[in-house]
Amino acid sequence: MEKSLDTAELDAALENVHRAGMPGVVAEVRDGDQVWRGAAGVADTATGRPMTVGMRHRVGSITKTFTAAAVLQQVEAGRIGLDAPIGRYLPDLVPGERGDAITVRMLIDHTSGLAEYLPYAYPSLKGFPVPSGTGPQSLDDHRFTTFDRRELIGMGVGAPASGPPGATPGLYSNTNYLLLGELLEHVTGMTAEKCITRNVIEPAGLRDTELPAGPHIDGPHPRMYESWFGMIDPPRDYSVFDMSWVTPAASLVSTVADLNRFFGLLLAGEIVSRSSLEQMRRTVPVVSQERKTIDYGLGLYPMDSSDPDGFWGHGGSAWGAGALAMIRADGGRQMAVAVNLQRWNTLDATGKPQPHPIDDALKALYQAAMNLKAGASK
Repeated sequence: MEKSLDTAELDAALENVHRAGMPGVVAEVRDGDQVWRGAAGVADTATGRPMTVGMRHRVGSITKTFTAAAVLQQVEAGRIGLDAPIGRYLPDLVPGERGDAITVRMLIDHTSGLAEYLPYAYPSLKGFPVPSGTGPQSLDDHRFTTFDRRELIGMGVGAPASGPPGATPGLYSNTNYLLLGELLEHVTGMTAEKCITRNVIEPAGLRDTELPAGPHIDGPHPRMYESWFGMIDPPRDYSVFDMSWVTPAASLVSTVADLNRFFGLLLAGEIVSRSSLEQMRRTVPVVSQERKTIDYGLGLYPMDSSDPDGFWGHGGSAWGAGALAMIRADGGRQMAVAVNLQRWNTLDATGKPQPHPIDDALKALYQAAMNLKAGASK
């Protein structure tokens, strides 16, 4: 029988993440009717303002789960064909043979072969996601830049493909999810942000979750510090940053409580149908932005690939902000964590990120939260 939440263990594990070098961390763990919430460290390194459990936070690519759910709702309504070619809906954005070959499913599970647009929009990140040879200058250059989503898509579609459509392993690419945003707009007549808000966020009762249009976060939130592999020293605050560069791929603002509520409802079949949820859990190998091959579904992936019936969820990163949410397949136990420092690992002479005490501390927190002896380290 699974033990109840060990609050002393969770408190200690959370504090250890801060002691390992993380400015601030906040988490919530649920197990049935039991709920533990905790915060450690500071929201502002200059003033010492503490982290608190209700703070709003950028959650990066966890946005993709919300976008995927919104698309699947339109599939259920008959407005989108999951295995229909994207060229049927957006022939001007993905023209010709590729538009005929790339399906909606391939966009959601990152097997389209479309390149990542980010190093073209942010020139100092040329070569991304390989960090060696990159630099953080573009982050400052584009702090207040409002990007046109269709122009960003054009960068990704126009770049050399990572492979033919449908080939595996796929390549994790934000270009796919910007296209899904345009697809939602095409079939609903609403912006992707309004569609996701009206059809996913509001029905789920997520009161502290939004897709902000501007660079600011409403309500209490931490400053968010970016290190870019030690190239920004000390780490710089990017909590004010125009997120138009990634919109329906990674611009969501939420809280750990809202994330847990969302994933709980999703796995219960209350966001999309049970049949759509089954599709979300059909995985293919995909090379992640960390250059690891993971099993990826439709905006959802197993946290421990050795146990596909174990924990499902998604991680996310924005400039200075990171988050992870996971839930046991039966919905019985779940966790959401948010941190306010990103890319804390320095690089060795070959450009490989080096181990950092934060990595081990976060892994220990995940294991304590999910009552694991091993795994769930993604």
